[in-house]
Amino acid sequence: MRTVAIAAAMLAATCLASPALADVQVIHAGHLIRDADGSFEGPSTITVEDGRIVAITGGLQPAPDGATLIDLSTRTVMPGLIDLHVHLDGNPGSDFRDGAVDTDEWATVLGVVNARTTALAGFTTVRDTGSYPQSMFALRRATAEGRVPGPRILASGPPLAIIGGHGDVSGFRPEVNDALDTGFTCTGADECAARVRQAAQNGSDLIKITATGGVLSQQGRGLDAHFTSAEMEAIVDTARSLGLDVAAHAHGAGGIAAAARAGVATIEHGTYLDTEGLRVMRDHGTALVPTLMAFEGVRSRLGTGVYTPVVEAKVREVSEIVGQAVREAHDMGVTIAFGTDAGVFEHGLNAGEFGLLVDNGLSDREAVASATTVAARVLHMEDEIGRLAPGMSADIIALDGNPLENARLLEQVGWVMVRGRVID
Repeated sequence: MRTVAIAAAMLAATCLASPALADVQVIHAGHLIRDADGSFEGPSTITVEDGRIVAITGGLQPAPDGATLIDLSTRTVMPGLIDLHVHLDGNPGSDFRDGAVDTDEWATVLGVVNARTTALAGFTTVRDTGSYPQSMFALRRATAEGRVPGPRILASGPPLAIIGGHGDVSGFRPEVNDALDTGFTCTGADECAARVRQAAQNGSDLIKITATGGVLSQQGRGLDAHFTSAEMEAIVDTARSLGLDVAAHAHGAGGIAAAARAGVATIEHGTYLDTEGLRVMRDHGTALVPTLMAFEGVRSRLGTGVYTPVVEAKVREVSEIVGQAVREAHDMGVTIAFGTDAGVFEHGLNAGEFGLLVDNGLSDREAVASATTVAARVLHMEDEIGRLAPGMSADIIALDGNPLENARLLEQVGWVMVRGRVID
């Protein structure tokens, strides 16, 4: 009986140890980039346990018995990429009238497909900046729990907008506009503050506002400021009190400067940025998220009948100056962080932004940093993502070559891990 008891105890110990050991993954990297500011290292071994990096050592070290060995010894291994501006529950080229019939459930289905596509492109964290009311909150949970393959998601939910402005429902009969209203328009500082609190109550990770007119909405009254300065200040102050940042969709120069003065964390698009706006952004520590791929996507659809006449006119207007703001922002020392507006163009092509950033003044290394260390700082997650180091989340990608010398190589990512889970 004693022998049986000892054997049972040993078997129990083995059974307890096995699951933990099975959670250990050992990655053999042919080359390693720990940090966009670091060097292009040679063969290295990364040990991952329970979704986190626990060790990085030089050379190709043997994996312990029972651990999973992942052989990337012919590839470059680096931190997963971060896209600060996506719309996972939307696809390009759809008719705006689809909004009258599409549901949260359908949007969530689209989000499931697009989340996997985005992750396979190397983007292990995304900030979704405008969605159906509940679609992204459901998808955020699903990817976090590993029920759906996809990136880590930070979600704003529906954007805050002025009545009849970009981000509000427009283009339908009045009664249809009212029926489709998401409940996040506001007029006056008090009402705008209330909408921020409502968004926080609903689960928003950040607040997205449409500080100016927009290109793809049916409102045609220009691309400059929508909210008043008092309204934007109320939004930012209330969000800050709740621990939330504000991302401001902004095209026109006046609206950009007003949003930056109010204290928004990021300016999305920044098409008509001028010297004054850049100075205000620099002085307030506001980052620019250029979304150059969005303009590539809309420009490619000009003259195809996809856009209504009012939208087509705005697309042609902005197409003439796209990219100028990035070069000027770079020259003035404004932080440039990676974001694409995927959903305006096809999901999975996000990495096309790297070449556009380089074409507009960033070095290859700076472009890589914009989607790793810089974007992580924008999210206040620099101790979680954006680098490879012990204690960080195991958000890891692999590709061929050295993207620090040619950022366009990131268009061909060949292997992806999110939170320790390999995306097949």
